[in-house]
Amino acid sequence: MIKTDIIIIGAGPVGLFAVFEAGLMKLRCHLIDAIPQPGGQLSEIYPKKPIYDIPGYPSVLAGELVDKLMEQAAPFKPGFTLGERADSIEKQDDGSFIVTTSKGTQHHAPVVMIAGGLGSFEPRKPLISNIGDFEEKGVRYIVKDPDQFEGKDMVISGGGDSALDWAIYFAEKGSFVHLVHRSDRYRAHKDSVSRAQELAAAGKMKLHTFAEVKELNGDDDLTAVVIHTKAANTTVETELWFPLFGLSPKLGPIGDWGLDIEKNAIVVDTFDYQTNRPGVFAIGDVNTYPGKLKLILCGFHEATLAVQTAYKIINPDKKFTLKYTTVQGVQGFEDEQPKQTITS
Repeated sequence: MIKTDIIIIGAGPVGLFAVFEAGLMKLRCHLIDAIPQPGGQLSEIYPKKPIYDIPGYPSVLAGELVDKLMEQAAPFKPGFTLGERADSIEKQDDGSFIVTTSKGTQHHAPVVMIAGGLGSFEPRKPLISNIGDFEEKGVRYIVKDPDQFEGKDMVISGGGDSALDWAIYFAEKGSFVHLVHRSDRYRAHKDSVSRAQELAAAGKMKLHTFAEVKELNGDDDLTAVVIHTKAANTTVETELWFPLFGLSPKLGPIGDWGLDIEKNAIVVDTFDYQTNRPGVFAIGDVNTYPGKLKLILCGFHEATLAVQTAYKIINPDKKFTLKYTTVQGVQGFEDEQPKQTITS
């Protein structure tokens, strides 16, 4: 049995930052994640994708942000159970919780914070009959290691931030990019749309609007895609097609934990981001409330407030006075023995 103050389900950026905020209040954390390394989607899906909306960083690679968050949390010696999915949560007579993983590892704490991001997920795939024949043979749904694709001509489909960010990235790295979108209105940041248009005007990118990739050609590997529009069909020779239509999220076992669920997200009280089950919090993309924005920086804010109430639950007879870190500094647990740590 692994015992700690706060069990954090999800070792993504919000979960890692919660470790820091809890550590400032002398609370220990243990994180559980089905992915075999910390960082969540930032590590698993796009470690080299630049992120632009983290305060203090005009631009930071996703993997670098994870490294910095791990460094920030390190003084507080968090424990990790990685490569194991949190399957069940059981409330004890004293109000505490036992969380058991898919491999039977049990964790005991008075507070649980769910920071599971989008939960389990799979890419949204276009309805093309032979798309499965070319998966990992030219068709890729995520860009995990962009270095291997730099300088290669490619087709990217999508109109959101991910599609435009990668189209811009590769065009600036010497690739010629065909960006295909079903509309002429993009869901990405305006700056990204403007930059894509600039690259297209410079001859480094071609924008196909009111268009869709409908056919794939090739023998063993992809050799061409056919882009359909109302006016005509265009065949583009390419060995790379990235249909970046986002991820289809699924809460997985969390959906069976007696929590209020709305549109595949956990309903929380914005006072402290506690769920309908006292002592269980949900922070980051996994939660929902009026005005919710699925941004990492919003998850950081939610983690900060959640930890304040967590402290009161764990220490009902103590009063904690919040001080600025410029005054109190950052004091870790150097003089204490760390709790058990599991890595898979």
